[in-house]
Amino acid sequence: MNNLYPLKFTPICKDKIWGGNKLHELLNKTFPELPNCGESWEISGVQEDISVVSNGFLKGNNLEELIEVYMGDLVGEKVYEKFGTEFPLLVKFIDANDDLSIQVHPNDELALERHDSFGKTEMWYVVQADPGAKLIAGFNQKVNKEDYLKSLSNGTLEDILNYEEVKAGDVFFMPAGRVHAIGKGIVVAEIQQTSDVTYRIYDFKRVDSHGNPRELHTDLAVDAIEYKFESNYRTEYQPVNNQSVNVVDCPYFTTNILPLTETVDRDFTALDTFVIYTCLEGRCKLNWEDQHIEVFKGDSILVPALISNFRFSVNDSESAKLLEVYLKPE
Repeated sequence: MNNLYPLKFTPICKDKIWGGNKLHELLNKTFPELPNCGESWEISGVQEDISVVSNGFLKGNNLEELIEVYMGDLVGEKVYEKFGTEFPLLVKFIDANDDLSIQVHPNDELALERHDSFGKTEMWYVVQADPGAKLIAGFNQKVNKEDYLKSLSNGTLEDILNYEEVKAGDVFFMPAGRVHAIGKGIVVAEIQQTSDVTYRIYDFKRVDSHGNPRELHTDLAVDAIEYKFESNYRTEYQPVNNQSVNVVDCPYFTTNILPLTETVDRDFTALDTFVIYTCLEGRCKLNWEDQHIEVFKGDSILVPALISNFRFSVNDSESAKLLEVYLKPE
């Protein structure tokens, strides 16, 4: 079948106790039925939250249905062989109007054993950060399980965690097992495995809308945590205009940054994989064959594996910045 085209999806907006209004202000998301919005799931294969196409003749079909029909033409032959109709990535925007809970995610082995799920390795690209805003990534010292449990019991957990002051453009890679939290005043784009398994370790004694403390997963988290100290948790990279520069390369996804000021050709023939583009700044056009689609700030586009050659262009005096995400099939 050769009638596939780059797909846009209807964002799935999530009400969160810590959410705000920046996803509307910065990224043009709409959520009229929510008091605030903490997350916008841009492309999702998570059951009960599968993304629905919003453009073209496939509008109204969900992502799982499309994989059933188009198989390798949509996601790539090796990707389809490995994952079947389950889309392997979840792309979202997160608005932390307040501190998120301190949490950890299990790896593939533990998540399969406990939840029949994939693990959750993820990365964050900081879209916007208020002055002085911080996030938590890992420990600030060498820690073992006993040290961790002691700090948890005596209320000094925050003393052993690594805090990072952030600004727009910063990137943090969060392998499964790394303790982390997004702090107040930060908006991120998140790329992760298809999983919604989170172990909440500490939640600053907050209560839900009914006045009850939010559930913690202390026992589950103990065996999921990677008790490891890193000297640098920040991912270093140097963007170059009109070049796709690698930012994160792991077994679960590859993420590049692509700043556009002129026309750029992309060729994925050798990889045979879908590609996702998330527009962080500006606007551009994605051109393939004799067609094109407009890409605006806040948009996420899924380019089918069948369309392996395409081009980005920008109008005079305009520019754009894209995250480019794909798999490297084994």
